[in-house]
Amino acid sequence: MNWDQIEGNWKQFKGKVKQQWGDLTDDELDVLSGKRDELAGRLQERYGWEKERAERELDSFVKSL
Repeated sequence: MNWDQIEGNWKQFKGKVKQQWGDLTDDELDVLSGKRDELAGRLQERYGWEKERAERELDSFVKSL
């Protein structure tokens, strides 16, 4: 699984992202449309993470799919 696949099938993966990071709203996820950089930025804002941590969390998420 790679991020291009997730972005292409965002509607299917949006629920899994919501399960992983429940503080993100449906509206936020709709606006993100699977864009990895924007999701990383939103995770930084919502959870107070540094950029590197947000990137690691996303990499771990993709590997788990």
